[in-house]
Amino acid sequence: MGKYTGITSTCAISEFGKQTSSRRGPVVDQIIIGTPGTIKRWITSKILNLRHIKILVFDEADHMLAQDGFQDDSTRIIRYIVKDNGGCQVLFFSATFDDTVKNFTVKIAPKANQVFVKKEELSLDVIKQYRVKCPREADKVAVLKDRIFPAAEKLGQSIIFVRTRASASNLHRRLDEDGYKCTSIQGGLSNEERDRVIREFRCGQTRILIATDVLARGFDQAQVTLVVNYDLPIKNSFPNDPDYELYLHRIGRSGRFGRKGAAFNFLVTGTDEDNMNKISSYFNREIPEVPWDDDDAFEKVLKEAGLA
Repeated sequence: MGKYTGITSTCAISEFGKQTSSRRGPVVDQIIIGTPGTIKRWITSKILNLRHIKILVFDEADHMLAQDGFQDDSTRIIRYIVKDNGGCQVLFFSATFDDTVKNFTVKIAPKANQVFVKKEELSLDVIKQYRVKCPREADKVAVLKDRIFPAAEKLGQSIIFVRTRASASNLHRRLDEDGYKCTSIQGGLSNEERDRVIREFRCGQTRILIATDVLARGFDQAQVTLVVNYDLPIKNSFPNDPDYELYLHRIGRSGRFGRKGAAFNFLVTGTDEDNMNKISSYFNREIPEVPWDDDDAFEKVLKEAGLA
């Protein structure tokens, strides 16, 4: 966006940062956009002078300050800036903040103004949520091919969220072998490959995108009307409860800009059902079941969602 203004900016991301940390001169741009690790490297390498920084912004702050996220690098950056520049304003933005991260932000910025939306209001009433209980893991693919994709072809674009990189690659391969035009994006891709996949999806070359949670946040595409949680989002730390914030971010990829959307959650095991019930209870929303082998039921719920 900056190229349309008189504002100068630079991007500090891992691949670019590693190439230039020891070579480039001091940063003189007005805005620095980057990942915590690279920005921290630029600070410690004296490439980035902190004395004139006016505002420090953390987008997706819940992830930036979570213990299993970027907490260490993020807090070091804050400490460096406060030490050199006590007048810097610090801003935290996110669609979700769990209690642990919220308490942590209060310690960092005890006098900060706080604006929180109730979690019940974040569940996005424009998005209809459903559960689909599959007898076996293999039946998930059958539901996609026989019931979800026919609807997706009529309605718009779809994003299918899986838990691991291997799952994304395997599902992509199986669907590709069956003649379905789709793409996949996951953390193992280079920045150039990710950009290519996103570009193809944005311009409509592909209508089905398989993704890990690398795409769960901050991706806006108005044509996305369906989200499928092929695997429910689960926290990495013990106990392995549902990741409620991540669930919200995932289903929020549909129904953007006030449009209607639908989210289907695939369940196989008893643990899947327990986690789905926890998600339903947490957001205080009933998530009805759609029989996995009933074509008419899928058409009916999509009509109820205003998508058919």
